[in-house]
Amino acid sequence: MNIVEAVFFGAVEGLTEFLPISSTGHLTIMEKALGYEIDSPDITAFTAIIQVGAVFATLLYLRRDFRRIIAALGRGATRPAYRDHPDFRFGVAVIVGSIPIGIVGLLFKDQIETTLRSLWFVSLALVGWSGVMAYADRVATQKRHEDDVTWKDTLVIGVVQCMALIPGISRSGSTMSAGLLRGIDRVTVTRLSFFLSIPALFAAALLQVVTESANISSGVGWTMTITATAVSFVTAYFAISWLLKFVARHSYSVFIIYRLALGSVLLFLLGTGLISAT
Repeated sequence: MNIVEAVFFGAVEGLTEFLPISSTGHLTIMEKALGYEIDSPDITAFTAIIQVGAVFATLLYLRRDFRRIIAALGRGATRPAYRDHPDFRFGVAVIVGSIPIGIVGLLFKDQIETTLRSLWFVSLALVGWSGVMAYADRVATQKRHEDDVTWKDTLVIGVVQCMALIPGISRSGSTMSAGLLRGIDRVTVTRLSFFLSIPALFAAALLQVVTESANISSGVGWTMTITATAVSFVTAYFAISWLLKFVARHSYSVFIIYRLALGSVLLFLLGTGLISAT
């Protein structure tokens, strides 16, 4: 991998991580287009590790909220009377919602890094989940807000988030859809998706660093991995800012149309044999 490709992959990751269009799906498509073996250990590790840039962008952008919630968790751990505070309840809800994807990710790690990297899965997931998003967008009542979020909500959202282990479904797309179906408003569910991304993406990246360090060194290289991570941090920060403003005034329709178009083109290319699935 050269520096231009590393910057390109980092930009793609940062721009697509929090949009409901699947960053892993986009990275897989782009890696295939540039001639990489999309299921090789160093490429799958690279794809997971550079997501840390988006995690740090989230922490920076939401730093005041993050500090407030951490402080609330600390107070609630020692002062039972404080556990009814909205910040404490929200923090607990994020922790509970992060558990399912960790369990499922470990159980199906091999399949996620090999079988599910096929572009057939990516294209079908892009198209198929668009229907779920469209339905959630249409029936959403948005009557509930951040103070109304409970651990039961995030547990349901966390279980649905596991679907995002299939490239093309989108972690943000799955959590946002589940949140809308629970009656939560778009801005709150988008912010919740950001918070749920922190443990999920960081844990996935850490696992790859620990288990695939040698493959990174002999393959993509750590210099290019770190470069892509830094670029993803910058682009993700601006993507977060834009998305929060966008969802305050618009539905997810533009993302649904884009997903359908991209998935349909990919299915055509696969079906006609113009590209291979792996």
